[in-house]
Parts: sequence; C-alpha cells; structure tokens
Amino acid sequence: MSPKFARLSAAVVSATSLFTAVSANATNGYFIEGTGPKAQAMAGVGIALPQDALAAANNPAGTALVGDRLDIGMTWFSPDRSAKIRGNQAGADGSYDGNDKSGFVIPELGYTRTLSPSLSYGVAVYGNGGMNTGYASNPFAAFGSSGAAGVDLSQLFITPSLAYRPTPDHAFGIAATFAVQRFEAKGLQAFDNPYVSASAGNVTNRGHDTSHGWGIKLGWIGRLHENLSFGLTWSSEIETGDFDRYRGLFADGGGFDIPESYGAGLSWNATQNLTLAADWQRILYSDTGSVGNSLALLFAGKPLGADGGPGFGWQDVDVTKLGAAYRLNDALTLRAGISHAEQPIPATEVFINILAPGVIEDHMSLGADWNTSIGEFTVSYTHAFENTVQGTNSIPATFGGGEAELRMDQDILRFGWSRAF
Repeated sequence: MSPKFARLSAAVVSATSLFTAVSANATNGYFIEGTGPKAQAMAGVGIALPQDALAAANNPAGTALVGDRLDIGMTWFSPDRSAKIRGNQAGADGSYDGNDKSGFVIPELGYTRTLSPSLSYGVAVYGNGGMNTGYASNPFAAFGSSGAAGVDLSQLFITPSLAYRPTPDHAFGIAATFAVQRFEAKGLQAFDNPYVSASAGNVTNRGHDTSHGWGIKLGWIGRLHENLSFGLTWSSEIETGDFDRYRGLFADGGGFDIPESYGAGLSWNATQNLTLAADWQRILYSDTGSVGNSLALLFAGKPLGADGGPGFGWQDVDVTKLGAAYRLNDALTLRAGISHAEQPIPATEVFINILAPGVIEDHMSLGADWNTSIGEFTVSYTHAFENTVQGTNSIPATFGGGEAELRMDQDILRFGWSRAF
C-alpha cells in the first residue's frame, strides 16, 4: 500500500468512526442543504460549480474538474424546534420544546486524484441528512406515553467516484454511494399496542438500530459558452434494509429507504472575479413509504409497520438555490447565497411530525475563503429562517381532535481546510 493511499484510508476510517457519535437535523426536509464548506457558503450551490474534493456529493462529474486535493470540513449545527397542541379533548394541549439536545457536530472529508488528462477518481465522506428531536415534556403523554419523547436519525454517505473528461468542455461522472443510517425512537408508548401497530413491542425505546445500502449517482457538466457551464445530476433511491427494532413503527416492516433526487445547475463567470451560480433540486420523499405515506392510513385499517402502512405524509419538494463568489484578491474570496425549499409537511400531517418537524423553507448563507501557505481555509454561516406550519384537521378524533403546530429555525457554522497537491 502506498503512503498516500494509507493516509487516505486512515482519514476515511477516522471520519466514519466520528459519524457514529453524531446526529443531525438537516434543512431541506431532512436532506442537508449543501456538501462542502464552499458550497454551503453559497446556500448549497454545486451541481455546475464543483469547487472542492466533496464535489461528487453534489455531482460526480465534478471530480474531473477540481484537480488533486484533500478537503476536510466540520459543521456546528444548532436547530431550534418546538410544537404546540390546542383544542385537544384528551388533555394534550400545551407548548412543547424539542431541544433536549441543541447542538451537533457533522464532519466531512473529500479526496480527488487525476489519473490522466481525461480520467479522475475520488472519495467523499459526508452526512447527507437526519432528524433529531427531544421533548422532555412528552407531547404524547395524554395518550398513554411516558418519559421523554423524540427520534434520532443520522445518515453517513461514503461516495467513491470516477469521472471522465473526453474534451476540455465536458465531464461525465459516476459514483457508488454506500449509506449507513442510525435511528432511535423514545416515548411513543401510545402507539405501541396491537390496535395501532402490526408489531407491538417494536415501536419505541428499543435503543439505536442501524441499516445500510448502496445507490448510484450520475452526472454531467458541460461548458456551453466560454463563461457559462451547465450541469445535471441524479441520485438513485437507496434501499437500506430495515430497522428491525422499529418494524412496528415504520411502514413495510421497518423500511426507511433514502429517497431518489435529481437536479440541474448553471454557473456563470460574470466577470474575471465574480461567479454566479444557481441550482434546482427535486427530492422524491413520497416514494419512500415510511416518509411519504399518510398517517390517515392508520384509520383506514393499516397499522403502523404494515406493508404499505402509515408514514409521516411528506410530499416531494423542489429546492432552488442561488449563490455568488467574488474573488477580492489572490488570498481572499467572499461568498453568499440564498435558497428556498417547498414545504414537505402538509398541514393535515402535522400531528405525527411533532417527531420530525422539518418545516424550514428559506436559508441565507455568507462565507469566505482565505488562501495561505499551509492551505486554504473556508468559513461559512447559514441561517435557516423560522417557519411555522399550522395544522388543519391534524389530530385524529381517536386522539381527541384539535390541532398541532410545528416551528423550527436553525443556525449552521461550517469550517473547512483544503490542500491542493
């Protein structure tokens, strides 16, 4: 084994080990907004604008365009989530704080290498998304639950990529993505009985469980004009196997596959120093039963955990991102971006989503790169603006009726270091 490959292997193992100890609350539903500190500083833009060795997470064709480099990043993620219940005849009315844990650390690592003028390879290790809530005061206590309530979902992606650049103006990429998920649910005893679940005893307080699986990514980036590039990317659904310990909670016996997504992007070098970019992404949450199926199925005779059983009722979303990078001088580049995501949680599905209040829609990012003799340092700050979803016919009569409300905002601070070889 070469010394360079040994160092890379050790770094990947270290990053993978670190991921087992963290959880995240992502922003576009439960998908992370952007991968890599440079992309995050531009609100996640990256489909047609690869900038670092984590480019394959956004578009595997980017591996051909970033050169030989190592990128390491670290994110401090701080979500603020809460829920309210009103008009409930079972006595659940109140305000509930979901911030039992309020800060999370998310690492990432990327490495790319050029094999020839037309062929490059790389590996990216990153968190794709997740969801965490912790309610010390249990919103479901009036229905028979006890103790603190909440869920803890984290996802790790390892994406080796291969990119082919047949001409200077076009690059094509393919990547195999290995995904690992970790999940735990607490305080859901109200749903853990034979009348509600197809597998009572496997709904809540079963500790952490893991699942894993493989998917693929495809991508293309083409220069359409001297200063204008266009990109396309697609990520397959990842069948990750079942969370067996929670086969009475998730549809299809504990299934929780990672949804398919695809997107397009533009990058324009408006001047010698100013680059503008835009991405559009679509995430197909509704194709994953545990995420997309409605809770209403429970009252149509489909218990939790059954084949085709109830889920969180999330709908597909479109995400639009706009970003800018301005090179102030050879040492300093300034970055900024805004993004908007459609709302994944319908007003009728708010009750069950007290556990997963992914209601954020709008983000703003600022950041900068500082080039030094020991590498390039990147810092970014993103604010996810507060958003509230008011329930409409959201609490079934079986649970006493009334309405639930979800609220969330987030702050994201990201640091990165990179070195070109």
